[in-house]
Amino acid sequence: MLCAVLPGVAQQYKYEAGPMVGMTGYLGEANNGNLFKHPSFTVGGMFRYVHNSRWAFKANLSYAGIRGHSMYDETWYPDGANYQFNSHLIDLGLTAEFNFLNYGRGPLYKKYKPISPYMVAGVGFVFAICDGHNQASFTIPLGIGVKYKLKDKVNLGFEFTMRKEFSDRIDGLSDLFGIKHSFAKNTDWYSFATFTATFEFGKRCIKCNHID
Repeated sequence: MLCAVLPGVAQQYKYEAGPMVGMTGYLGEANNGNLFKHPSFTVGGMFRYVHNSRWAFKANLSYAGIRGHSMYDETWYPDGANYQFNSHLIDLGLTAEFNFLNYGRGPLYKKYKPISPYMVAGVGFVFAICDGHNQASFTIPLGIGVKYKLKDKVNLGFEFTMRKEFSDRIDGLSDLFGIKHSFAKNTDWYSFATFTATFEFGKRCIKCNHID
């Protein structure tokens, strides 16, 4: 009888951490059409602070490659030149996530869901190495994703983000048409399509977090 009267309370945690792996894409001087025309890779790790079932804040550190080749582009470049590049990126992102559903496990009346789509936005920094030249730049990551709670402390996720960078030189190419770029006006974007697996830790205090 006591077991029937006393409801079970699912343990909740404040933090998540785990690896991420996926594919990168590029838009810029050497490719202004198909984002994944010349895909490359990304690997890294992430740390997430779970504020509540709707909001979370994430930091990620990734190593990635991007590449491009203008040979089959429909754009005509001065003197009929072709351009290609291979860049290696170290990407740091600080983002906020908003879940469209109450993500997690808990009492039925709170309508928790083990799966939820979400949107993400934030700020970041990228350090690029392209053909022996280094370039650092601020970025703005924007994207969408979906997360799934496989077990009480294990989460799986998929996320797609576009990252706008502000140097116009992560591909080693700039001002090919003689039009000077500025901080806000340039052509370089890169994208991450990543799979993640995170493990939760750091138990919440039920009383001080008002969890009933």
